[in-house]
Amino acid sequence: MRTIVLDTNCLLVSLPSQSPFHKIWTEILQGEICLCISNDILEEYEEIIALKTTAEIAKSVVKLILSLPNLKKVTPTYILNLITIDIDDNKFVDCAFCGEAEIIVSNDAHFNVLKNVSFPKLSVVTIQEFIASL
Repeated sequence: MRTIVLDTNCLLVSLPSQSPFHKIWTEILQGEICLCISNDILEEYEEIIALKTTAEIAKSVVKLILSLPNLKKVTPTYILNLITIDIDDNKFVDCAFCGEAEIIVSNDAHFNVLKNVSFPKLSVVTIQEFIASL
């Protein structure tokens, strides 16, 4: 089972059943993919889902995520500060590093800086690349 960190926008587009990326959400729910999160990521998920839908839907999604047996909840013990353009994105990097995630799934160009970092070596793929690998 692959362990991933899923950027918020990638989670959002994977939720609707008609989305071409819904297979990611389905595989998370079926236990095929291990989702690695931190409290900061979970809070962002809830905040952004509530903005795009409703607070009730956001709470339901978060509650469902927290109930998953294939959830890897991480309290980052290292703050790497590898992304300087948008420091808020570092929560995903720190979670991936501390949670030993194989992949960060993100379409955010700010993560491209990780391709030039020799340590820690973190793999970042777009949602299109990730869905093609499933």
